[in-house]
Amino acid sequence: MPSKQAEAVRRHWTAARRAMVDADAEPLDDESWGDLTAEPREVDYIETEAGGVPAMWVTPKRSAADRVLLCMHGGGYLSGSIYTHRKMFGHLAKATGARALVFGYRLAPAHPHPAQVDDATAVYRWLLDQGIRANRIAFTGDSAGGGLSLTTQLRARQRGLPLPAASLLISPWVDMEANGESYATNRDRDPFFLRESVRRFAGVFLGPDGDPHDPLAGPLHADLSGLGPIYIQVGGDETLLDDARRLDEYARKAGVDVQLDVFPGMLHTFQMAAGRAPEADEAVRRMASWVRPRLGLQPLTGPVTD
Repeated sequence: MPSKQAEAVRRHWTAARRAMVDADAEPLDDESWGDLTAEPREVDYIETEAGGVPAMWVTPKRSAADRVLLCMHGGGYLSGSIYTHRKMFGHLAKATGARALVFGYRLAPAHPHPAQVDDATAVYRWLLDQGIRANRIAFTGDSAGGGLSLTTQLRARQRGLPLPAASLLISPWVDMEANGESYATNRDRDPFFLRESVRRFAGVFLGPDGDPHDPLAGPLHADLSGLGPIYIQVGGDETLLDDARRLDEYARKAGVDVQLDVFPGMLHTFQMAAGRAPEADEAVRRMASWVRPRLGLQPLTGPVTD
C-alpha cells in the first residue's frame, strides 16, 4: 500500500487531469510539479549555458567533479523545466556522489520534434568538450526525458560521438502511438495518462508532418544495439507501465544490459516525491547504487540521507 507521503503524487496527477478537462477548475502552475520534492541538503545550484542551451549545474558537497549525470526533465516535451526537476535530480546526484547537469530543451508546440533531441545532443557535445569523458557520464530522465535519454544517444551515434556509460530511465515514454496494453489495464488506476491524452501529446510533439515511427522520437523503433547498460524504473499503477516493459524486452533482444524495476502501487514519476515519500527515496537509492560502479565509483555501503 502506498505511503501517505506518496499519495501526494496521486493528488498532483488528479489535479493536473482536472485542470486539463474542466474549464472551471483552477489552472495548475507547471512549477507546482517541483513542489512534490523536498529540498536536498548540501546541494548547490549554478545556472549556466551549455552548447547554447540554458542549463543548471547541480553540485552536491563532496561529489566527484569528473562524474556527471546528464539530466533530461519530463513533461511530455510540452512542459517541465530545469526548475521543476532540479531538486529531484539533486537527490539523485547526491546519492550518486556526482555532479548533475540539468538543461532546458525547447518545448513543443513552438518547437516540435526534433528540436528536443538536437538541443540534448548539443548539450552532450558541450559536456564532452569540457573534458568530461563519455565513460564518466550517465544519462537520466523521467517520462519524455527518459525517451530523450535514449534518442540523444542515437543522434550522438549518428554524429560520431562516444556514447555515455549508462542510462537511468524513470517511467520512460518511448511509444508515440500509446499501444501498450497497460493503457487499458491501468486506466482506472492512473488519474492522468489516458491513451487518448498521450496520443494527443504525441501529435503536438511530432507536429503535423511528424512520424510516430521515427526512431529519434520513439526508441521502440530504433536500433539500440551497442548502447550502454540501462536501468528502468516504473510505477506498477501507471498506464506507461508497458512502455517500460516493452523497452526492457526490446533492449534485451538488441543485446543491451538492461534492468527493470516495477514499484507496486506507484504512479508515473513518483520519484518526484524524493525527500518526502519512502518509496521515492528507495527508488533514488536503487538508481544510485546501480549507476555508481558504472561511473567508476565505489558501491554504496549504507543508507542514503537527504
